[in-house]
Amino acid sequence: MQNRTDSNAASLLDAVRRDGFSFVTADVMQPLLRSVGGLSDWHAFTASWNELGPDPYLAAKGRFRRRRHATYIATASSKIELAPHQPHYQSLQYNALQGDMERWFEPIVPAIATGESLRTILLFCNGFFSTLAPGVAQWHVEVHQFRIEASIDAAGEPTPEGSHRDGVDFVLVLLIDRHNIASGTTTIDTPDGKPLGDFTLTHPFDAALIHDPRVFHGVTAVTPLTPSEPAHRDVLVVTFRAKP
Repeated sequence: MQNRTDSNAASLLDAVRRDGFSFVTADVMQPLLRSVGGLSDWHAFTASWNELGPDPYLAAKGRFRRRRHATYIATASSKIELAPHQPHYQSLQYNALQGDMERWFEPIVPAIATGESLRTILLFCNGFFSTLAPGVAQWHVEVHQFRIEASIDAAGEPTPEGSHRDGVDFVLVLLIDRHNIASGTTTIDTPDGKPLGDFTLTHPFDAALIHDPRVFHGVTAVTPLTPSEPAHRDVLVVTFRAKP
């Protein structure tokens, strides 16, 4: 199993180096995570998406999603420490909808922020992204819990800013859950708009690995399969940016 896991990791590294992104199915992603740590609190981890607070910045613009946020400092390939709570910031260059402002979101609850599952995900990202950028000694890491809700009256918008870059070095998008929704297709494009690929995160642990400076990414709107029932798409987004 370890040889197969090592082979899968090498293939993903090659894909991101070559194409700037890779789609990872759950049957590959879960063993990769387990190769670096445990997932003993996975049930509590996924259940924490039921406790996310509203995104007040989107709500003010007539849109709605729920989220929590945390920041970490990672030493390349090894130590990861939770940093004091701080705002999320993107320039208008990377977020035309909400750029050039400090956005304060509710923090990820401590038991989840320091729990085994999230620690394992961060350890994987640190090792994987540090292998792709061996010259980086320290990373600024941001973690976002997102729940996109959809209703018969309004489609959910995972990326209301459209196809974009995040202004970081690397991104992991990990599907946690999707319930009663259609679509939510991830699209990857060149900076000049040429399509490079698309895929839909369907099963828990399905993931996308993205080299942010090279490609744009977006997600199509989600709609309910059964209009009368609750509908949501839960993802974890982890970004790594080299600290100067």
